Amino acid sequence: MTSDKRTAPKGILGFPVAPYTTDGQLDEAALATNIGFLIEEGLSSIFIACGSGEFHALNADEYERMVKVAVEVADGQVPVYTGVGGNISHAVDLVQRSEQLGADGYLVLPPYLIEGEQQGLYEYYQAIIEESNLNAILYQRGNAILKRPTLERLVDAYPQIVGLKDGYGDMELNLELVHSLGDRLNWLNGMPFAEITMEAYAGIGFNSYSSAISNYIPHISRLFYHALQEGDKQTLHDIYTDVLLPINRIRKARKGYAVALIKAGMDIMGLPVNNSVRPPVVSVEAEHYRQLEGVLTSALQKYPREIQPSQS
Repeated sequence: MTSDKRTAPKGILGFPVAPYTTDGQLDEAALATNIGFLIEEGLSSIFIACGSGEFHALNADEYERMVKVAVEVADGQVPVYTGVGGNISHAVDLVQRSEQLGADGYLVLPPYLIEGEQQGLYEYYQAIIEESNLNAILYQRGNAILKRPTLERLVDAYPQIVGLKDGYGDMELNLELVHSLGDRLNWLNGMPFAEITMEAYAGIGFNSYSSAISNYIPHISRLFYHALQEGDKQTLHDIYTDVLLPINRIRKARKGYAVALIKAGMDIMGLPVNNSVRPPVVSVEAEHYRQLEGVLTSALQKYPREIQPSQS
């Protein structure tokens, strides 16, 4: 799907999980179901083997298998982006594998642990991006926070850079970046549980977000996004109160639930994934699982899957 026209996915972005069998192996059939579900539910893109897909815990063979499944299931319907990162040689290797396997682009995750100066971050991204003509999206998070001059240098030098995903939350910096680079980039909200902060991000020009809950209640994420676009404050308030904030309280109960709670939600909704993750992430505890089950039961009563955003 890569073309001369450089653009990044917009709207609600799909981030599949890494499903495992009962003996801890990658479950390709469950992954294909997860990806197919996201595409059928209208998500604009698939970001495979990223944070929700437990990038940190995958070996090279599992990574390739996940990308292959994503490209095969997407079959050109939506763009497929991969997660790359870590040390430079590892990131470059994953970019090359992604290109060979037919991905449309990649999301550059932060380098491992080390905090670099802005010049060091520039050179890190430079070394990765120069290895491929695939679209690249940079991820502001942890130890990889680009300031305006550094981001401008990178965008000026590399037309492959089509977007910036923010998972850091510095709104003063985000305002500066959006107003300085404007539509030269697409702006993606990548905060943990992005719906929670999307109302604020939309106000400064971010038009896309990664949706964890779309893995199990995508129709509610669509209702939310439509209300956001239409300025429907009452619907936004109701969805925040009934669904988003209660789930977010559970998510914050344990470290790693940003990943584990997705699988628990999918399990509750009858999708073929069990409530298992790889260390250091821990599975959702029984009490928190029951709490999520209660939230979803109530949410589906008020927002049944048949409800679609009203057209205006």
